[in-house]
Amino acid sequence: MSGPLTIRGSVSVPEAELQWRFSRSSGPGGQHVNTSDSQVELRFDLAATESLPPVWKRRALERLEPRLVNGAVVIRASEHRSQWRNREAAAARLTALLAEATAPPPKARRPTRIPRGINERRLRVKKQRGETKRGRSGGWE
Repeated sequence: MSGPLTIRGSVSVPEAELQWRFSRSSGPGGQHVNTSDSQVELRFDLAATESLPPVWKRRALERLEPRLVNGAVVIRASEHRSQWRNREAAAARLTALLAEATAPPPKARRPTRIPRGINERRLRVKKQRGETKRGRSGGWE
């Protein structure tokens, strides 16, 4: 994993702002797992970054506030046996997380009125149904 992480459009996080840590991972791997540092921890200091536009940074800080640790986003990946694949998985997760957190808020829904014709048609069909049912009773004598 080398080079900047592209978040969205031309905005990217430089490699220098990412901190990688490696440790022994639990899970599959046999004897190999006891000797290799395949678990990856990726840390990105969101509060101190200069690579995101100020609006995006503020939005991301608000949305990710519950999962920040001292202003930093921490992502762990240990699902693969290979450190390289875990690095790719962590980088992909960070990219997706930042893209979602910096996305503009959805447009507010403008309430619309039900057209009069639809309401009249509904009442007309309802009346016909009632007439049909009323016509069924009383004719069995």
